[in-house]
Amino acid sequence: MDGLERELAGRAQVLRVNVAEPAGRELFSRWNLEVVPTFLVFDTNGREVYRATGFPDQGAILKALNL
Repeated sequence: MDGLERELAGRAQVLRVNVAEPAGRELFSRWNLEVVPTFLVFDTNGREVYRATGFPDQGAILKALNL
């Protein structure tokens, strides 16, 4: 994940959510997550365009971002 954050610096925002904290639990519920870790990609309109559980290939995430 750290490598992906470095690669996307200035082109996409990468957020980490800690599900052990109240705000993280709220997002976990709101986005109907079932597994940790889960990676989500949203387009500029806030629509989810990619979802993967576990540790997905970084290439798949970049493809979802059209990069």
